[in-house]
Amino acid sequence: MIRHVPFGSGHPYSVDTEQRDPVDPVAGQPLTLGVRVSAGVDVVALQWDDGESVREHPLARTQRRSRGQAVDGGHLASAQARLARVAGGFAVTLTELQPHRAYRYRFVGGPADAPASQRTRWFSVRVAAWRAAPDTAVAVDAAAGLIPGSVELLDDGERLVRARFALRLAPHERVSGFGERFDTLDHRGQSLDSVVFEQYKSQGAERKTYLPMPFAHVVGGRGWGFHVRTSRRVWFDVGASAPDRLVIEAEVDAPSGDDARLEVAAYAGTPHAVLDAFLAEVGRPEQLPDWVLRLWASGNEWNTQAEVMRQADLHREHGIPIGSIVIEAWSDESTFHVWRDAQYTPRTDGGPMRLADFTFPADGAWPDPKGMVDELHARDIALLLWQIPLIKMRPHPRGQTRHDADAAVREGVLIREPGPDGRLRPYRNRGWWFPLGLMPDLTDERAAQWWTEKRRYLVDELGIDGFKTDGGEHAWGRELQYLDGRRGDEANGTFPAAYAKAYGDLMRRAGKAPVTFSRAGFTGSQAHGAFWAGDENSTWDAFRWSLFAGLNATASGILYWGWDIAGFSGEIPTAELYLRSMAAAAFVPIMQYHSEFNHHRTPSRDRTPWNIAERTGDERVLPGVRRIVERRERLVPHLSAESRWAIDRGTSLMRPLFFDWPDDERLWSHPLQWMLGRSILVSPVTTEGATSHTATLPAGEWVHATSGEAIAGGATHTSEVPLDDIPVYVRAADWPALREALRL
Repeated sequence: MIRHVPFGSGHPYSVDTEQRDPVDPVAGQPLTLGVRVSAGVDVVALQWDDGESVREHPLARTQRRSRGQAVDGGHLASAQARLARVAGGFAVTLTELQPHRAYRYRFVGGPADAPASQRTRWFSVRVAAWRAAPDTAVAVDAAAGLIPGSVELLDDGERLVRARFALRLAPHERVSGFGERFDTLDHRGQSLDSVVFEQYKSQGAERKTYLPMPFAHVVGGRGWGFHVRTSRRVWFDVGASAPDRLVIEAEVDAPSGDDARLEVAAYAGTPHAVLDAFLAEVGRPEQLPDWVLRLWASGNEWNTQAEVMRQADLHREHGIPIGSIVIEAWSDESTFHVWRDAQYTPRTDGGPMRLADFTFPADGAWPDPKGMVDELHARDIALLLWQIPLIKMRPHPRGQTRHDADAAVREGVLIREPGPDGRLRPYRNRGWWFPLGLMPDLTDERAAQWWTEKRRYLVDELGIDGFKTDGGEHAWGRELQYLDGRRGDEANGTFPAAYAKAYGDLMRRAGKAPVTFSRAGFTGSQAHGAFWAGDENSTWDAFRWSLFAGLNATASGILYWGWDIAGFSGEIPTAELYLRSMAAAAFVPIMQYHSEFNHHRTPSRDRTPWNIAERTGDERVLPGVRRIVERRERLVPHLSAESRWAIDRGTSLMRPLFFDWPDDERLWSHPLQWMLGRSILVSPVTTEGATSHTATLPAGEWVHATSGEAIAGGATHTSEVPLDDIPVYVRAADWPALREALRL
């Protein structure tokens, strides 16, 4: 077997062994063509047809790479096992390609004694070249400050492939936003892109994100912001190559003789005004129920009814109230809509089922889901269930999963891709998680309703309060085909927002609030539910990365945001990190803890307060968490009112200080501070071993919430910080109304 896939898997940050690199060849740059071969193929050659002659080039052996595995690893054991099964790879690099030329190529090979016994089909490719273009080739609002003569187009002679241009950056301007970004608040001097990607842990070090947006604030100077109006991939050089310019390069698709069909909106004014204008264009958040503002609790090993109720009991026993529980491991993890161990007769038509269709064995994992939900509701605890937007196809599906897969194909609700013969077939997930799964096109209203109606009984009859809409990053590849005719390069980024919307619409059809909890998103996600920062270890670095992520996300209009308190993966956090993180989480919109599956090994890695207390032996943990959560409970009415204010104002509940003090340069030296609503300034302790903390305060009159001390703004303030405390400052005029809620 000799396998060549020109576009590869679609992994945005890694080149597969068998792909073309770059996918769109550029004159003056090398082109590498690779193949993967089966055992017994010892020799491979490229036959390259330039229209005048066919030349043959030998290929050299290479290390196998597939779907980024050699670069990024994977968080499933099966992915690691597959990585160990090395197959052969070969590659050749060509130079001196002519612009606007069309070429054909194929590969021949075989064993050493029959080197031309196997061959691939012919592949076609065109070579593009950059050319200067008039400023009008891209539609950039005048307020964005397009640098005249900076527009260039990458043209292959038939189609425009990319557009590139530069905007002016003034000396003191800072650039913030770009969706959820984990490494810094000011992106000046950096290069980044906007592609939805599942980076499992270390997002701050890798500078990859689940929730990008081609939107940013430019703070200081004249004050403005911009939005590249595209769902295709965009690259940003934010003063990295030249300090006085922001270079934007974007994928486009237009005839060579046309303009680039790329628009850049500019919004003038304060950061509040910029965000309001952006949200008016892409969609505004809506207010969610107050229980969303209380503590969320979950653990991936809470995978039986008995364990869920035991954890609920322990919260009550320890005096740590919660507003919701998220159950991740509840389903059969094949259909993602049937409770594990439930007995039923599968529906061969793949249609929706009702609660009466199921019997729940007394000795099963979930003997009485309805009773469990009712009991939690009686305790004022909401319940959310975990979801994945795939039909699991490995191992080979049986029962209801098989019928769902057949129905999805028959009903035409799946994302598709071209097969080797050019005909469309269902797309098979290329990511490491649930590989080869079928993916419904949730950007299509009919397909979305077909998919979510299977979950309708969970809401209507069991009373589920929301869904954790996990794993929205599975659409890989520019050649995917969506039901509305868009290709993957245009539509893949829109999938996670449509995913959350589909489940929110299900909740609305059932007469309930559209509560979803997502990690992936894109422009337009602002209007759909709540978000968390994704998978991360329990380290101080990850703590800081998560806070940067929140500040960039909320600066981009994500209202309900949180993270896994003190990280969800690996060894448990220290008592110090846990309490510092818990104290900070009390002052972000979503306060929630979660823990990764650890195969029920001992000692437990649950992130519950009692497990952290037991594992660390630190007697301060439980009383500290109790005080922090009681404080949060008292704040809920205030946070609810401030959420309504933020929505009405077109701004964010949690936001970086530059929103309210855009001209105060001092504040950028202490970026991990934020406003929560109109009255509360938060300055968390993010350094291990700290016993005191210095906050940088903006102008105004402030009160230190713990001591009640009046503080003059425009300076720094140092305070002692016990582990269960966090430096919080309140506008002096609002202190009387908030004094009781903020007492520790």
